[in-house]
Amino acid sequence: MQEFCASLPLAADQWTLADAERSQHATDWGTDRADGSAPAAVVWPESTADVAAVLERANEADVPVTPYGAGTGIAGNAVPVRGGVSLDTTRMDAVLDVRPDDFQIDVQPGVIGTDVDEALAGHGQFFPPLPTSGAMATVGGMVSTDASGRRTVKYGTVGDWVRELEAVAGDGTVFTAGTKAVKSSSGYDLRDLVVGSEGTLAVVTRVTLETAGIPAEIRGGRAVFESVEDAAAAIADARRSGVDVASMELVDQHCARIANDHLDTGLPDRPMVFLEFHRNHGVDAEIEFCESVFADHDPLRFDVVDDAAMDDLWAVREELADAVVQHDPALVSAHSGDVAVPPSEFPALVSFIHDRAADAGLQAPTFGHAGDGNVHFDVLVDPDDPEMVDRGESVSHAVIDRAIELGGTCTAEHGIGNTKREFVRPEHGDGAVGLMGRVKDAFDPNGVLNPGKVLPGD
Repeated sequence: MQEFCASLPLAADQWTLADAERSQHATDWGTDRADGSAPAAVVWPESTADVAAVLERANEADVPVTPYGAGTGIAGNAVPVRGGVSLDTTRMDAVLDVRPDDFQIDVQPGVIGTDVDEALAGHGQFFPPLPTSGAMATVGGMVSTDASGRRTVKYGTVGDWVRELEAVAGDGTVFTAGTKAVKSSSGYDLRDLVVGSEGTLAVVTRVTLETAGIPAEIRGGRAVFESVEDAAAAIADARRSGVDVASMELVDQHCARIANDHLDTGLPDRPMVFLEFHRNHGVDAEIEFCESVFADHDPLRFDVVDDAAMDDLWAVREELADAVVQHDPALVSAHSGDVAVPPSEFPALVSFIHDRAADAGLQAPTFGHAGDGNVHFDVLVDPDDPEMVDRGESVSHAVIDRAIELGGTCTAEHGIGNTKREFVRPEHGDGAVGLMGRVKDAFDPNGVLNPGKVLPGD
């Protein structure tokens, strides 16, 4: 590997074989460090030309390359499984251009999500689909997983806001996909092939993102319910009734208790729905409409809160994933679930999660972007109890299978990585998986880009 790195047209400080850096790139937020997962080297490209040079040389030498951003994934997307090079894009972190008249911003892949909003704020604009992890995650990572967050119910996913991207395929070919126009029917849509491909088809080096004006009226609130079934039914009814809501997040009673214990909050010990409304006019009427829909499901409370209280609610929601896995050192998550179903099936899926966990004698804290049918769940087990771990895995797999049966997906926003590959074929079928393999071969003929990810099998 020393010889390979020395042959690259890079400066001496752009690559290393040091154990500390290699170890840091052997894991992500949701993946334990595992034997054999460390790359042989870490490389920091600083330009598109650098990325192309690394991939062209890797393609010739049959060296695996795993793109790496901020390491905020939970599915092992950026964790090497065959050694090789970890291609860390965090030095490509420039905001290249802001064009407020076009509602567009050009950025490199290493830009942190919240930096996008900071660059736009002076123009009265923002990036609507910014994920919950936006303060840590890079744009390249968001694009590679087609990430989304709590505002997806109104604004869609990150991929919906990508207008144009520049990327480098597995053999070093540099290409541009999409255009800066709002729409195009020209040629095959390579942009949407790259979005969500988790670095298995190409490495993104530049992105043009669409932006939006900051709404004139932003209000938030919280509804408290006696049961999680009532909360889920109210969410589905609000979607069916056409309530115009920007965020609609479920927090079940297990999560409320964990937040109170671990984050020292004062949440009611009941299932809740956190809400946020974005309007340029008429926000109070929309809130009243939502409250009237929720009233059919017997909420214990429906509170509209001031800006400070709304910020507190979203701070709790943003810390909830960490709190769930950290609140009890004796328990770990057997599987961090990230499923989604059609909105009408959301209540059925939430009930299924709780019932399966209870039948197995386990806890499954459940929360998520309920407005778009996305459920996050963690089945908690004692890692030193193999039988309990097996029960946890069984519950997790049953939930994923059920989500697919209901017309949903095994992963809504975190990607497949190397942890959910077994569910790709049941979700998509043999024909689609075969075509995916042929697309992979076209972009990456020698299979050097992020091998062992996304597609099932070897």
